[in-house]
Amino acid sequence: MGTFPPQPKRWQMPFFYPNRINDFWRIMGIAVYDDAQHLTDPSTGGFRLDHIRHTLTDLHIAMWDTAAKVRRLRENASDKYLEIVEPVDLRALLERMPDCTEIATTGQKAAEVIASLTASAVPSMGKFVETDYAGRHIRHWRMPSTSRAYPMSITAKAAYYSDMLRTIGLI
Repeated sequence: MGTFPPQPKRWQMPFFYPNRINDFWRIMGIAVYDDAQHLTDPSTGGFRLDHIRHTLTDLHIAMWDTAAKVRRLRENASDKYLEIVEPVDLRALLERMPDCTEIATTGQKAAEVIASLTASAVPSMGKFVETDYAGRHIRHWRMPSTSRAYPMSITAKAAYYSDMLRTIGLI
């Protein structure tokens, strides 16, 4: 779960992490396939939505935003200038996924939103906190931001993601 997508003018595709300068899908390519370009189209520099959907389905990964409504305080996608007006209805979302016991958030702000909704602590980077919420035991993981503005190499970020996916048992 991330915070909220960038403005539509920055979208390369109508799906999560649509901005081609965000490294989420490259990080997932490294974490799952050991190939940063696996989920991208080298001819266009964009993303291969069919491959992305197939990967998510195969791994039983759902995607959603931690906010239902936001106010952008600047004309960019930075979480630093993002006001969460209405958080996601996490309880309703989880009701649609009765087997979900793991939530991973990308970045500090997304982690803070989920922690506030579940009345739990904000996890440390690459770690999880356990909480009981909506009638089930959940582990909430905090992953590094996939924004290129976040000062960490793509391979270091991917290591966090692959460690989490291995621990959960998805890869």
